Amino acid sequence: MEKYTLKRITIEEIPEPSMRLFDPEVDAVAIKAIEAVRSGGEAALRRWAQEFDGLVEGAPLVIAREEMKAAYDSLPEETAALLGRANGRVAAFAAAQRACLAPLDVSALGGRHGHEFVPVARAGCYVPGGAFPLPSSALMTVIPAKAAGVPEVWCAGPKPTRETLAAAWLAGADGFLQCGGAHAIAALAFGIAVPRCDVIVGPGGKYVAAAKRLLYGIVGTEAPAGPSELLVIADESADPDIVAADLLAQAEHSPDAMPALIATHSHIADQIDRALRAQLAALPEPNRSIAQRSLQNGFCCIEPDPARIADGANRCAPEHLEIATSEPRALAKRIKNAGAVFLGSGSAEVFGDYGAGPNHTLPTGGASRFAAGLSVLHFLRARTWLAIDDPAGLADDTAAFARLEGLEAHARAALIRTRRSSSTSLAGTSRTRPGPAPAR
Repeated sequence: MEKYTLKRITIEEIPEPSMRLFDPEVDAVAIKAIEAVRSGGEAALRRWAQEFDGLVEGAPLVIAREEMKAAYDSLPEETAALLGRANGRVAAFAAAQRACLAPLDVSALGGRHGHEFVPVARAGCYVPGGAFPLPSSALMTVIPAKAAGVPEVWCAGPKPTRETLAAAWLAGADGFLQCGGAHAIAALAFGIAVPRCDVIVGPGGKYVAAAKRLLYGIVGTEAPAGPSELLVIADESADPDIVAADLLAQAEHSPDAMPALIATHSHIADQIDRALRAQLAALPEPNRSIAQRSLQNGFCCIEPDPARIADGANRCAPEHLEIATSEPRALAKRIKNAGAVFLGSGSAEVFGDYGAGPNHTLPTGGASRFAAGLSVLHFLRARTWLAIDDPAGLADDTAAFARLEGLEAHARAALIRTRRSSSTSLAGTSRTRPGPAPAR
């Protein structure tokens, strides 16, 4: 049997996402880092940063905004212009998102009610700095926070490059914590070396993801942003070389990435497989070795039926979904579970990575079933309000419902607003349940 670059499976064999099967060993390390930083403060944070991030002894933990600007000023003119163009496109999209979120003010029984969108006071943005530093992630995380109206935004990541510092400055960050991993997330959450943040977002490795999940509730965060995923759906209109290039672009992210393909016919899959082999052989190192390993995580399905294709894509629930078919919008309407959708062969996923407009920080591991990519919404709270001038219309129903639940003080708090002073009105006639009131 021919050995394919992507293993061939059926639509029914598409694996369920496994991101939620968290590694207890990773969690244990993250917990240790969180507790060390929480209890040991800056001294502990510095020890972890020196051991795991290569922070030079005596180097500052935090790079100030002025130094970030100096990094920007030192860039070659073409690099500064590149960052500026990407910044402008991402900022325009984030501003358009924010403009969609209008306050609500409608009439209610006895008055009015509504909501308003209120930004958090302070946000933390993680910017990966591993084998491939990602200045694009500085833009993608800081820009929507600033568009949402967050007054202070702090970045964190190990060994930030000049380009990363420049991107963070351009996007509007107030400073950059030179730490990575779970200890950086803990510092942002507890206010160690930088002010305490209300929301922490951004992609990262397994320890970053574990720390964000473990600290949720102390801080807010977005859906899990783990190893990159791409599912391409291709029919006879697709260019095999383009599909192969897009699969490899995701494969080179990390050995844990998952590139996958659904082709409508076997000859299409065969053409893409041949293109994959040729392009993989032409990649430089270490990209080739990384991509070769991650291709082993992927799969290829042969399936002509659009309904079955949609079922398989929905079960996969990928981070990125490319629809390289003759009618991509029609198929996209059938597929609900995807972090971001790229319609047609011209819509390269890498365009989304590098500033076409929408955010590249997206839910992975099946989280696109219930979560969306990073946006201004992650930095806003839809705070509701109620202004009742005439409580008479609500008081009786409120009191009746409160007594149905055995909460007599609730009932009296509603009825007292109608200025009924008789003991019968306040005490009521229904019996309350014995025992303490249930907690809300």
